[in-house]
Amino acid sequence: MKINLNEHSGNFVNTRMKALFVAQDAKPKEIKEINFARLTPFQRGLLVTDGTVTRFIEAYTLAPIEVVLLQQTKQKLSTEHTWLQLPAGEEVISRQVILQTDTRDDPFPIIHAYADSLIVPQRLPQSLLNGLESDKQGLGGLLRCSGLETRRELLWCGMKTLIDLPSAAEHLEGETFISRAYRVFADEVPLMLIDEKFPL
Repeated sequence: MKINLNEHSGNFVNTRMKALFVAQDAKPKEIKEINFARLTPFQRGLLVTDGTVTRFIEAYTLAPIEVVLLQQTKQKLSTEHTWLQLPAGEEVISRQVILQTDTRDDPFPIIHAYADSLIVPQRLPQSLLNGLESDKQGLGGLLRCSGLETRRELLWCGMKTLIDLPSAAEHLEGETFISRAYRVFADEVPLMLIDEKFPL
């Protein structure tokens, strides 16, 4: 029997990559399945890295990454939040940022990622909360500087078309991105849920 090595390799890659995401079957309906074998090595790395995304992109592009805070607000949960293990009525911080590189030759910066996070403030040290208000670092950098021992749990990934964005990111609406969601834990308690989108 003749084996198509390309198809065989693609199936292997998709099986191994999907196994890294513990809740792939629970992904939201608007997130479409993704063929990992058709992504570049850089894109696959973005989806599975459990370190700081900003550092990963800087290492690849050899350019400094700017974290632009688009919106950060406090809100109360209207319903129980399964992934954050919080009942309805608890306060969370909703935060949206863009990771970008400014270029002199182009009037528009290069967008590397758009991230939407839900953060549980009562589970964070005060130094990290202060950093959320004043620091230009991303969440990964803030966590690293805080000294808090954390781990990440990859939940799901796929393809997503961006809608209902803050005004500063309206130019990204309608674009299709590769997307992933993960939780950050400390002492086996979830601190935040992060949804990151990367342009194709």
